[in-house]
Amino acid sequence: MSHPAQTTDVTHRLVPAPAGRLHLAEAGTGPLVLLVHGFPESWYSWRHQLPALAAAGYRTVALDVRGYGRSSRPESVDSYRMLELVEDNVAVVEALGERSAVIVGHDWGATIAATSALLRPDVFRAVGLLSVPYTPPGGPKPSEVFAHLGGPDEFYVSYFQQPGRAEAEIEPDVRGWLAGFYAALSADTLPAADAPDPHFVGPGGTLRDRFPAGRVPAWLDESDLDVYAGEFERTGMTGALNRYRNMDRDWADLADHTGAPITQPSLFLGGALDASTTWLADAIKAFPATLPSLSSSHVLDGCGHWIQQERPEETNALLTDWLASLPFPESAWAKRNRSSQPS
Repeated sequence: MSHPAQTTDVTHRLVPAPAGRLHLAEAGTGPLVLLVHGFPESWYSWRHQLPALAAAGYRTVALDVRGYGRSSRPESVDSYRMLELVEDNVAVVEALGERSAVIVGHDWGATIAATSALLRPDVFRAVGLLSVPYTPPGGPKPSEVFAHLGGPDEFYVSYFQQPGRAEAEIEPDVRGWLAGFYAALSADTLPAADAPDPHFVGPGGTLRDRFPAGRVPAWLDESDLDVYAGEFERTGMTGALNRYRNMDRDWADLADHTGAPITQPSLFLGGALDASTTWLADAIKAFPATLPSLSSSHVLDGCGHWIQQERPEETNALLTDWLASLPFPESAWAKRNRSSQPS
């Protein structure tokens, strides 16, 4: 089990960013690795990776994405479009005095990391994707795709679109809702195969109706849930949900990159029991074309969606092996350290 005490060697700071500030959790020295979380999480989802990657010789930084935790939460919905989040990641690298970074993301963070690598290959020289494989921009408009999923049921992304609607479900009991959402996508607490799919909302219902009641995944103890619930009880859910409300804007913003591959070295890690792995199986099959410099791809048997928390030791080993295979330029930290040595 994990506990907040395990993060006592982590340094916290705020850095300037286009929307105001970004909160960072940092450990270690060496080449920079930037970790980007997904929904509904925070920097804390990387609590197992921060010490492990730091011990392996990397300056490891996990941020609170715009709208989460101690980072700024702009009011306008379109402030959460993908282009803005890419600029946030660039701002982090610059604020840390570095020229480049390896970027690793999970869930929404994987898509943010992939888009960062696609649009700013000068800054992000390698990209690791956890749980959500890379799908190049293009194709049908997302809202039109989602509207045709599920028959009489409503896909959760569509359910999240109207400001205030999902918030009204979640915010009266943030802790209970988060526990149910995590359980619905964890390998050891997945709903039964014949149960209604928790990615969809039944007519007149809520997403919570389909969570596995009273079940808590093994990777989530009370202290972990305290951290997550405490953050969202303080900030509310709107900043996090606004990411979903920009998918059509992203589709338009990235139209010039339709079909574009990511050519930097890359890594994919997924869970065999994660719906993202099965629904996006064609995206994984397309990696030779879409990720031509893919170093390795791993789907972990018996693992659900929260891969770096469900299987931290395997994730850490795969990440450190991949990072060790990359050609790293001398980091700004190394240059400063070298210049401070007596000649």
